[in-house]
Amino acid sequence: MGNPVVHFEFWSQAPEKVSSFYEKLFGWQVRHDRELDYRMVETGGQGGINGGIMKPEREEPWPAKLCFYILVDELAPMVKKIKDAGGKIHVERQEVPGLGEFALFGDPDGRVLGIWKAYRK
Repeated sequence: MGNPVVHFEFWSQAPEKVSSFYEKLFGWQVRHDRELDYRMVETGGQGGINGGIMKPEREEPWPAKLCFYILVDELAPMVKKIKDAGGKIHVERQEVPGLGEFALFGDPDGRVLGIWKAYRK
């Protein structure tokens, strides 16, 4: 399996304002999941990826205020590879119930990226 980019997130202090902006600009469909306080973004079309808009729980600074997620087969071996390559783990494994699990890491330039393991259905 390759490691495609499968999801993006915009991190914002005002996620409702950012959601409205992109809905108006590109016609993206944004659905607010109140339980998770997370806005799911459907970009439409073929070949693109969908994403989310959220207000992070941790205080700023948030490098770039944008994160994208890379699909992996398993989290633990990839976390080790990230550390061995000089990356830093910012958020340890977290589960998204019924969907998968993720971790956030920093690259040598300080960009924050995510790795995502989708649960098989």
